[in-house]
Amino acid sequence: MKKILITLLLPCCSFVAMAQTKGTKASPAKKATAAKTQAKGPVKPVFKNNLDSASYALGANMAASMKKDGLAALNYDLMIRGMKDALEGKTLLIKKEDSQTPISNLFNGLSKKKFLPMINEGKVFLENNKKNPGVQVTPSGLQYIVLQEGTGIKPKATDTVLAHYKGTLLNGKQFDSSYDRNEPLSLPLNRVIAGWTEGIQLMSTGSKYRFFIPYNLAYGERGAGQDIPPYSTLIFEVELLKVNGE
Repeated sequence: MKKILITLLLPCCSFVAMAQTKGTKASPAKKATAAKTQAKGPVKPVFKNNLDSASYALGANMAASMKKDGLAALNYDLMIRGMKDALEGKTLLIKKEDSQTPISNLFNGLSKKKFLPMINEGKVFLENNKKNPGVQVTPSGLQYIVLQEGTGIKPKATDTVLAHYKGTLLNGKQFDSSYDRNEPLSLPLNRVIAGWTEGIQLMSTGSKYRFFIPYNLAYGERGAGQDIPPYSTLIFEVELLKVNGE
């Protein structure tokens, strides 16, 4: 009798199991709704007020600006924590006076990577150029050729000099010339690029030199305006006319 009951119960159990399985499956209507939701992508946040929209806009604008400088990603958790700590007046993990260093290191590294071909071009040029006849090299890496040796006094770093000059990039493109303006430039040597400060002190008044200036003695990782890209090695012809209005 028990065998008969067990045999009769098995089909019932199977039916119940099938019914339960069918009950857990989504209906065609629910499937269609889910498919539409997935097709539309993630749900857009709702801007409830101007603070919401401004917060999003600030983040987007900051990121767009940083992306132009080559930044592809940040540690977003730490960035948000830094913003919250500053806005809420909490003790900062990095002091304000120390905060510029890691930021500069990050963007300088990105810039250096971006302009690596130009950096390498300058290194190769200077390495080959110093083998040419007449080229002299200072300990700092400044290279120069004496085109005409003068007989006047040599300036000091604190002097103001009057000079004619022409500046070009390695590709020969001229970016500035006092000769074209027909007007020499008066300048204090302690307020110009390091290559000029060092190089002009080598000159006697009346001399004309050609300088080959590595980017670190020129305008460095920033460049200068539209005409001098970052990390540019520069070539200058400089004619020293006067020292301190002599």
